[in-house]
Amino acid sequence: MLKVENLSKIFPSEKGSVLAVNRVDFEIPQGEFFTLLGPSGCGKTTTLRCIAGLEKPDQGEITIDDVVVFSDRRRQYIPSNKRDIGMVFQSYAIWPHMNVFNNVAFPLVEQRLKKDLIREKVKSVLELVKLDGLEGRAAPLLSGGQQQRLALARALAKSPRLMLLDEPLSNLDARLRHMMRVELKLLLKRLNITSLYVTHDQIEALSMSDSIAVMNEGRIEQVGPPAAIYHKPEKRFVAEFMGGANFFEGRVVEVDLGDNMGKVKTNYGLWQSYIPKGVEKGDRVQVCVRPENFILSREKSGLGGNILEGEIKLATFLGETYDCSIVASHDEVQIHVHHFFSPKSKEKVFLNVAPDLCTAIKLGE
Repeated sequence: MLKVENLSKIFPSEKGSVLAVNRVDFEIPQGEFFTLLGPSGCGKTTTLRCIAGLEKPDQGEITIDDVVVFSDRRRQYIPSNKRDIGMVFQSYAIWPHMNVFNNVAFPLVEQRLKKDLIREKVKSVLELVKLDGLEGRAAPLLSGGQQQRLALARALAKSPRLMLLDEPLSNLDARLRHMMRVELKLLLKRLNITSLYVTHDQIEALSMSDSIAVMNEGRIEQVGPPAAIYHKPEKRFVAEFMGGANFFEGRVVEVDLGDNMGKVKTNYGLWQSYIPKGVEKGDRVQVCVRPENFILSREKSGLGGNILEGEIKLATFLGETYDCSIVASHDEVQIHVHHFFSPKSKEKVFLNVAPDLCTAIKLGE
């Protein structure tokens, strides 16, 4: 449905120029919910605006539903209003002087559809987003969640093949944002609309996406399903951006134990770990372990997997869990442990983690 190849965008600056998007490539199949995730200034919104036709790229090719809408090589550029897309902005961009009905009807009026067809389409999409009965209400009198639904309804009214969403939930409070994540994903899946979503929120990306592309400084660092991005990061930036992470330096001494597993010599002995493609025997690596993947024990006997010994420096109660800092012989380790364990400061403990919950990241990646 969407194919982006070698996309680059340069903006002028006081010091010369800024490469906002740097040779970006990705594809989105029909019906998939695909997210561009990254910190502010990483190029994700600029990439989306290039796809929407709101920015003209300097290089590359963009294909929507087998139609090339931009190509520097072919000297082809189709303007935004002629691309089969719907778009929902962070600010919603609804018309304050129009009521709910007229906001949704606006793009259909621009297409010069018959009044009966416009009325039917508006009624249908308002029912979809649960705004039926509010047709005559002035747009500024809607709540934040209702305004977000209105912006979505207007984008859906044209029955687009591709939906572009630029941080549409960021202005909502935490409770409403959680509700809208669920509603938005279910609605777009039910309509089988291919969606490109932009966010800096890791929870949004993990909970809503079929695939995630993590961006940094204009480049895509890693693309994959949410679970793979979180549990099998290929670069340290991805590991750290996606949540808490511990890193243990070592050297790969054996690979190909099956299922991409290998052995790494660390300061705590020989550990087994997942070995991504591109990491080879002899490479210096950092073994990445998420805080929640460690198991805390007061006894060493009976433990399997990769083990280290330490002392609890600080245990912070967070309700369901304790956030613990463990001082080991060479590192300070952050772990999450169930509140039933009741960890105490200065307590001697053992940590172990299953090999398939460890990922070896090549040093410098």
